[in-house]
Amino acid sequence: MMTHRPLRFIRRGQPAALHDVPPDRTLLEVLREDLGCTGTKEGCGEGDCGACTVVLGEERHGKLHYSAVNSCIRLAHSVDGMALWTVEDLAEDPLIRPAGPAPSAEKAITLHPAQEAMVQCHGSQCGFCTPGFVMSLFGMYQNHVCQGQPITRELAQEELSGNLCRCTGYRPILDAAQQMAALPPVAVDEAQLLRQLALLQAPEADGTAYLAPTTLPALLAARAAHPGAQVVAGCTDVGLWVTKMHKQYAQILDVTRAAELLQLDEDAQHITIGAAVSLTDAFAALTRQWPQLHSFATRFAGLPVRNSGTLGGNVANGSPIGDSMPLLIALRAQIVLASTRGERMLALEDLYTGYRQNVMVADELLVRIVVPRPGVTEALRAYKISKRFDDDISAVCLVINLDIEAGVVRRASIGAGGVAATPARAQQTEAALTGQPWSAETVQKAADALQAEFSPISDMRASGAYRRTVLASLLQRFWLESQGQDAVSVENFRLEASV
Repeated sequence: MMTHRPLRFIRRGQPAALHDVPPDRTLLEVLREDLGCTGTKEGCGEGDCGACTVVLGEERHGKLHYSAVNSCIRLAHSVDGMALWTVEDLAEDPLIRPAGPAPSAEKAITLHPAQEAMVQCHGSQCGFCTPGFVMSLFGMYQNHVCQGQPITRELAQEELSGNLCRCTGYRPILDAAQQMAALPPVAVDEAQLLRQLALLQAPEADGTAYLAPTTLPALLAARAAHPGAQVVAGCTDVGLWVTKMHKQYAQILDVTRAAELLQLDEDAQHITIGAAVSLTDAFAALTRQWPQLHSFATRFAGLPVRNSGTLGGNVANGSPIGDSMPLLIALRAQIVLASTRGERMLALEDLYTGYRQNVMVADELLVRIVVPRPGVTEALRAYKISKRFDDDISAVCLVINLDIEAGVVRRASIGAGGVAATPARAQQTEAALTGQPWSAETVQKAADALQAEFSPISDMRASGAYRRTVLASLLQRFWLESQGQDAVSVENFRLEASV
């Protein structure tokens, strides 16, 4: 019989331990139903509205790292060994104190600046969604204000994009985000918190309902020994199976504790991203090499989803509307699959065999993604078409990567999403471009090929005919944008920020 290991975390400066928590119980359920912390709200139940936002703190390289996440789709056991803050904790946590010279350990705060700013800027009306906004603001405060970094309007819009309920309107909440830095500062006693987190570390138990191995060999051994366990990473999709489809899982295999899967390495030729690296960190690494991806990356869901979700999980999930796969296909990425029998590498597009089906066998896991660095003649653009700008599913995602040298397309890599049963490479369109002069005539022929290459379905997001029209239009847009420079320079085009 499988055992339920205790769930341990730090809250309000003290360790908390919960026993007999089922492996598929969400963090929101534990907070509201087990602990009576009803300040954290249940809204959409799918990580969209942000009413359930909480903040996690974990040790990374000797420092405390803060992440705002959706508690409604986050499995409770995934926060084992972390610090947890809900909206009730900000004025009650003894480790959050007024900052400044020799702050008094006895002096408490009445409201955190994230809360006080919302009050001063009239950022709340009915109040249901306010706790989620406050927690997103708390995450911004810790990650920016406490680091001496300004919160610009653009940054506030990006980092609040995962909080969709805005009954008061956008302006006062954005005002509050910027107002926080002008209020008397407070700070978390991170040194004390890190000491407390270190005390929570304990040997992992085997044969439990929630498996979270800390090394790759142990992870692969667990995968082989427990083939029926549901594999999870950030749980931003499996969480929906729990909340919306009411699925139940007797055993979970969490890949996010394996140290090797958390590595992000860069060398002269490649960027290697561990499968458990968060989408936030993975996109940051890619954006450092391709600055024009910034807008595309911030439009992948909202920040709380990107903080929980992983690049490897998005790829392994194989959804035809997952935005990272068209990008990685266009970047000519390869993936590494591993089991106790060894490793194998293949092109990302070769992973998929059908709708949410892939070539992985029962004992294999995706462990890392390898992306070649950009070449000097590379021109890259990523386009996402959706009904709303922020936090929405793509109707069409198209990423175009061309190597153009001396006016000729030497190599083409094009990834498409939302137009087939799997994320796909537009091989016929690539063939229509490769070796051809970079001209309006070539682009028109390639656009015709792109329309003919896919037969997308019609659904609530778009009709098949609209999707085919958009595909051709985006390739034409790529051409027009490339011609919009004062002098046609592929290098300048490569570095230009995307729209």
